[in-house]
Amino acid sequence: MSDDTTSVVTPTFGSRYMTEPIPKNKLPEEPMDPKAAYQLIHDELQTQGNPTLNMASFVTTVMDEECDRLISENLGVNYIDTEVYRANLEIQNRCVAILNDLCGAPDPKKAWGTECVGSSEAVMLAILTHKRTWQEKRKAEGKPYDRPNIVMGNDVHLVWNKGAVYFEIEQRLIPLHPDRFTISVDEVLAQVDENTICVVGVLGTSYTFQYDPIEEINDALVSLKRDQGLDIPLHVDGASGAFIAPFLNPELKWDFRLEQVKTINISGHKYGLVYPGIGWALWRDADDIPKSLITETNVLGFVEKSFSLNFSRGGAMILAQYYNFIRLGRKGYAQIQKTMRDNARYLAKAVDAMGRFNVINDGTYTPSCCVSLKDETRYKHFTTVFNNC
Repeated sequence: MSDDTTSVVTPTFGSRYMTEPIPKNKLPEEPMDPKAAYQLIHDELQTQGNPTLNMASFVTTVMDEECDRLISENLGVNYIDTEVYRANLEIQNRCVAILNDLCGAPDPKKAWGTECVGSSEAVMLAILTHKRTWQEKRKAEGKPYDRPNIVMGNDVHLVWNKGAVYFEIEQRLIPLHPDRFTISVDEVLAQVDENTICVVGVLGTSYTFQYDPIEEINDALVSLKRDQGLDIPLHVDGASGAFIAPFLNPELKWDFRLEQVKTINISGHKYGLVYPGIGWALWRDADDIPKSLITETNVLGFVEKSFSLNFSRGGAMILAQYYNFIRLGRKGYAQIQKTMRDNARYLAKAVDAMGRFNVINDGTYTPSCCVSLKDETRYKHFTTVFNNC
């Protein structure tokens, strides 16, 4: 046996297959019985947290047994091979159509979308389309196109900051305030100019799960377009809220019903109730995607047009999303979201009754509550969000 105990995995149970430790960082020389390999990894995973008890997870951890079986049956499906997996492509297209309908697309024939690994990839695709559209327009007008900016609040998810850095876009960040954790119309208008590729409104921020005033921002951008000729699109980060607002507050306008909303990202693995690994990017009009971003490949023996950051990807989670759509329907989603919101409201009242916290989000709209300590001097981080994912 090796004397270097830090470089091996030592089995914690005895079996005839485990006569020597297994190398951690090198490929073992000999094969192993599958049951032993499973048990070894299974036991090591017992040292980490339980997903169903992770209140900071923000992702779905439980699905129906029937859906688990459907996922297991399709783990080998490479979604990108659409000539072979035509049914998977058709189901993806149905999901996109359902989501665009849920998001108020004015013309279903023009609306477009695609499945992504997560909402973060969807954000990246949206940023790319807005930047390229702005650049091509500026080129056609003979104007400089080397200083794009994006206007957003400090309530955005980190992926927006990363996207701006990766794609060389100036971040015009609107600061949050001690008494307000969303952006305002006046703050947006103070930042936009002819180099703004888009404004970001968040439907359920990562900090407090509150909604930015998206309809008001849209109206201001419409006025700006009419009065000054600046046509600045609005992107809605609906990673969480896009699966909540349509069911709990259908009267709330935040989506494609608003004139300047051109793109939306949604996370299927949050309140879409699917396991981690799926997000959705939606466009109000397929023509809003510059043709220069559409690629053609012939890797698998046929011409494939695509607009994505990834090529090969599993198709199982697409099926899981569609399973939820037909299994739950509108009433099923509404009931689940309402139950979670009722739990959040109950929790907010109980925490408020302690007298030691300021309730920032009491679950009025969303299935979450957020509080801050009244004595903030004791801690550096003074806000806590409880989500019912």
